[in-house]
Amino acid sequence: MFNNIAELVNLAETQNKKIYEIMLEQEMKATGLSKDEIINKMKENYTVMKAAIEKGMQGVTSKSGMTGGDAKRLSAYRNSGNYLTDYTLISAICYAVATNEVNASMGLICATPTAGSSGVLPAVMFAAQEKLQAEEEVVINHLFTAGAIGYIIANNASISGAAGGCQAEVGSASAMAAAAVTEMAGGTPSQAAHAMAMALKNMLGLSCDPVAGLVEVPCIKRNAAGAVNAFAAAEMALAGVESRIPWDEVISAMYRIGLSMPIALKETALGGLAATETGKCWREKIQ
Repeated sequence: MFNNIAELVNLAETQNKKIYEIMLEQEMKATGLSKDEIINKMKENYTVMKAAIEKGMQGVTSKSGMTGGDAKRLSAYRNSGNYLTDYTLISAICYAVATNEVNASMGLICATPTAGSSGVLPAVMFAAQEKLQAEEEVVINHLFTAGAIGYIIANNASISGAAGGCQAEVGSASAMAAAAVTEMAGGTPSQAAHAMAMALKNMLGLSCDPVAGLVEVPCIKRNAAGAVNAFAAAEMALAGVESRIPWDEVISAMYRIGLSMPIALKETALGGLAATETGKCWREKIQ
């Protein structure tokens, strides 16, 4: 069993195992289910994630009418070949937006770790799967890596926007994705932990200020930013860059920042972008 990142990495390194293997063993002990049963449950999540991306890219609109269709635009932009960065990064942005547009349209998604941050992890994992030409089994295994990071953050800080701001939702999702994709790309447990820390550090202090109280603006585009941030952290970790602040201290910092945030910036739609003139207009229009 592990309670923090240091313990998780130590277990993986001393036993010469991947983080996902340690998480699988913990799930088996906690649930009493067999390895195959647990993997099959994760495969169901994988299927839901993939379906949400595919549906979102076809074009969906939210019930409020405030958002929709951007994933379809991004897909066309990517397919044109006339983009600034590269196919993998544009794909991640597209997949993140697609997933959250499906969430906003009341479609089926997999909360990773929440509905409002559900686009980050699938975006990173599926874009990386295409880049690395990884088998489905490899992606499913490393979703457990992400799960281990989410488990630790949830138990030592928060994954709730209402409790800790968007840093606790998109920030946590980005940290989970960074660790998972780093390990999937061949990184060590320590490198995955550094990727987690760097991704989370980059999102410290991020407010949760949904316009009209809906998980649409700015949530959908923040998922795209979280996906890009995860790739940036993973690239740094794989290059040997390390977080100067220890892994678990970063999580503790996020928790303390969340506690000190004003209520207006924690999912109340009373501050930030929700309090702009346009934000207020949308709220009046929808209500």
